[in-house]
Amino acid sequence: MLLADVVATSTAVAATRSRTAKAAAIADLLGRAADEGVDVIPVVTSYLAGALRPRRTGLGWRSLQDLPEPAEAATLEVAEVDAEFERIAALAGAGSQVARADATRSLFARATADEQRWLRGIVTGEVRQGALDSLVQEGLALAGGIPVAAVRRAAMMAGSTIDIAVAALTEGVDALALFTLEVGRPVLPMLASTAPTVEAAMAKAGGGEVAIDTKLDGIRVQVHRRGDDVLVVTRSLDDVTDRHPDLVALARTLPCRDVVLDGEVLALGPDGRPRPFQETASRTTAAGKVVLTPAFFDVLHLDGRDLVDAPTADRLAALESVVPEAYRVRRIVTADPAEAEAFAAQVLASGHEGVVVKSLTATYAAGRRGANWVKVKPVHTLDLVVLAVERGSGRRSGWLSNIHLGARDGDQFVMLGKTFKGMTDEILAWQTERFRDLQTGDDGYVVTVQPEQVVEIAFDGVQRSTRYPGGVALRFARVIRYRDDKPPAEADTIDTVRAFLPG
Repeated sequence: MLLADVVATSTAVAATRSRTAKAAAIADLLGRAADEGVDVIPVVTSYLAGALRPRRTGLGWRSLQDLPEPAEAATLEVAEVDAEFERIAALAGAGSQVARADATRSLFARATADEQRWLRGIVTGEVRQGALDSLVQEGLALAGGIPVAAVRRAAMMAGSTIDIAVAALTEGVDALALFTLEVGRPVLPMLASTAPTVEAAMAKAGGGEVAIDTKLDGIRVQVHRRGDDVLVVTRSLDDVTDRHPDLVALARTLPCRDVVLDGEVLALGPDGRPRPFQETASRTTAAGKVVLTPAFFDVLHLDGRDLVDAPTADRLAALESVVPEAYRVRRIVTADPAEAEAFAAQVLASGHEGVVVKSLTATYAAGRRGANWVKVKPVHTLDLVVLAVERGSGRRSGWLSNIHLGARDGDQFVMLGKTFKGMTDEILAWQTERFRDLQTGDDGYVVTVQPEQVVEIAFDGVQRSTRYPGGVALRFARVIRYRDDKPPAEADTIDTVRAFLPG
């Protein structure tokens, strides 16, 4: 299959606002990919979702500033483009930077102008076609003539839509049913929506008796143990087993043979209070190595029994049977809003972020954000994307300082404010280097950047504003941290921001 076919479909998908039309165009291309052979299906699936198969290629916007003249005719095959990016990603050691640049120029020299534009977009995460992973799943369902629910569940269990694409297109729904939870194969983590108060969160979670968990400011981990073999992965399913020998050792002591646990690890002080997130993330301080303490809040499998379809109440009982209390998230179960509020107050007094209210009847909806888990934090936060950054002045001269913030609006980003607050000297130095790498323009004052970097922003409220395109502005916005664990596609939407408007 020619890369031009993918580019044409991507262009057609971007040109329509109809989700039905987008899915139909994707389904058509996936059907043609299946006719070409199974080897090309995973590549086309990945490209339609706007991502290269190698997660890290060493290329960025700056690497693509000086490209050769485009080719006149489309000759690039999808398979050879994928193979070339795999080769570029594997380059390392002395001379790799030059070799990477040469390989990139050689590849782009064979691409037409439209293909160059698209390749630049997929390398930098800027394919703006509105075809996120969920839409590709709809396209797979159409192309394979199978229910979209079956596609989504299989992708959830496999941890990736790419990994189930061949089965969906060539073997059908029965083959997808074979993708079940497998110890040692990560699944997408369940996510939480938000609510302004504990009482509102309890109502959103269905009312009645709910579990209320302490919300930690740590690093999400999923731990798989089969016998003595242990795997630890992050929220984005990266393998970090070697970085957590203490967690591996703990998993091996649990009174079970096979288990899949969901939780977080974080740095705690001698008094048991959480240390700043930066210490958790770096694992080092001026005093030396930081010990990360695990706190598990869910279990997805235990000794041959898959629990993802079991209600929360059953999963919590299983968790308590296998994980000591010292390594479980502190929680209560109650239907009383006053008791819930009192617990939340205790959590905040102990230094933690807030609480997560969980329906006791809900199953584990991996990879989904819904009303069954609802987080409540007294300080509102949003995950936004940096759109531009201003040159600093005074003490901040020489640094890039004031960041322009954007929320997702469909497949675009809409600006809703700026902030320079909450930035340490270390953050300023880091973001100056980071945003120079993402730079797309510089008028001498404002540096525009590729919308790739997610930042967690705290704010005191939202107000209507004609100053920004989104029609709203954040009050007292300040930087909490940069989120390298989140892609721009998972940033908060403008509708989420508007939900904070009073009245």
